[in-house]
Amino acid sequence: MKYKIVVDESLDELIIYTPRKNELTDRIEELISNEESELLGYAGSSAVKLEPKDVSCFYVEDGRVFARCDGNKYAVKERLYHFEQRFPLSFVKINQSCIVNVDSIKRFEASIGGALMVTLADGYRDYVSRRQLKSVKKRIGF
Repeated sequence: MKYKIVVDESLDELIIYTPRKNELTDRIEELISNEESELLGYAGSSAVKLEPKDVSCFYVEDGRVFARCDGNKYAVKERLYHFEQRFPLSFVKINQSCIVNVDSIKRFEASIGGALMVTLADGYRDYVSRRQLKSVKKRIGF
């Protein structure tokens, strides 16, 4: 694919011409949305700016959404499905209450009952639901 980058500092928008939408255009959209929007996590009375690439997972606990980053948990003010829509290439939904960063998955463990346990790099563990198993396997490349 041919491409050309023209930098014009007088412009305040990015225009991309492409014959069709593909994985590359989706990735560009995700990078732009990550750049434009701030992700704040709250721990106690302090707010911390979180980088999406550093977040290992977003999960629901006691009706609130949390982000795990470097082994710490931070409350976030958005709903879980917003993160799933906002980061479709970086995160995958493993069950009704958790989406994980694909790059932070350390291993999968199968149990006798056929359930699949995901272990993340920071030690967090959760099960893949039967409903999400097919999409997780497809996304990871099983």
